[in-house]
Amino acid sequence: MKKILSVISLLFLFASQHVSFAQSNDLLKIWTFNLRFATADDGDNSWQYRKDIMFDLLKSERPDIIGTQEGLHYQLAEITDQLGNYKFVGVGRNDGKTAGEFSAIIYDTTRFSIEGAETFWFSETPSAIASKSWGNEITRICTYALIDDMLTGKKFYIFNLHLDHISQNSRVKSIELLRKMIDEKTGGLPVTVTGDFNAEENNEAILLMNKSINDEIRFTDCFNKIHPGEKNRLTFNGFNGGTEGGKIDYIFCDDQFEIIDSKIIRYSRDGKYPSDHYPVEAVLRIK
Repeated sequence: MKKILSVISLLFLFASQHVSFAQSNDLLKIWTFNLRFATADDGDNSWQYRKDIMFDLLKSERPDIIGTQEGLHYQLAEITDQLGNYKFVGVGRNDGKTAGEFSAIIYDTTRFSIEGAETFWFSETPSAIASKSWGNEITRICTYALIDDMLTGKKFYIFNLHLDHISQNSRVKSIELLRKMIDEKTGGLPVTVTGDFNAEENNEAILLMNKSINDEIRFTDCFNKIHPGEKNRLTFNGFNGGTEGGKIDYIFCDDQFEIIDSKIIRYSRDGKYPSDHYPVEAVLRIK
């Protein structure tokens, strides 16, 4: 009888651990990360001198999905080659193929498949390649993808963007277009938005992200939800480190996600940083 009870206890312990492990598997570790384009003349912080630091960070943390900004095609290829089992979707903003900076989405192919990915330009003619409007001299884009989580069987959209760094009118108009595209394209599926918004939290462009669409789609800044009173929000570090200042890099999600955690990752090695932006992380669960 004691042997039977012991076996039952062991089976119960195994089952409990298995359930706990399975529950943790439905978490999504999502990043937004401005990579700083690889051809920038940044002296000792140029790509050739910092890329190993970035590779080490990504290999250590292994986010499930990364919304990237500024990455060039060969730069993104180097990153995914280093990670292994990761791919990226997106196009270069200059020609809709490989030229110019991407707003690429990097994802773990062992867990996710992409059911479709598109890019639109922040302009009056969003399907026109390299189009510009609203005062931004630099072409700005958003890449979005429908992601199938093969582990859970759930699907969701991610929109990844880079807003203009000068034109406030462009930032506001771009968010208006983004919200319109989300409303039209996503069919009620869960949506998360990553990006370098080039705007702090009191900016009208960010405030627009918090407004509902048709009283239904509402977005929450993941970091702010977890750390509402945090003063050390700096995400653009200029390769100089630091913590004090405003946040311009965001992960938003709609109310179909549960926000488990969020943080700014201020990783450095020997005083060197992988980019001039810190990556921001959110850990989410689809409800």
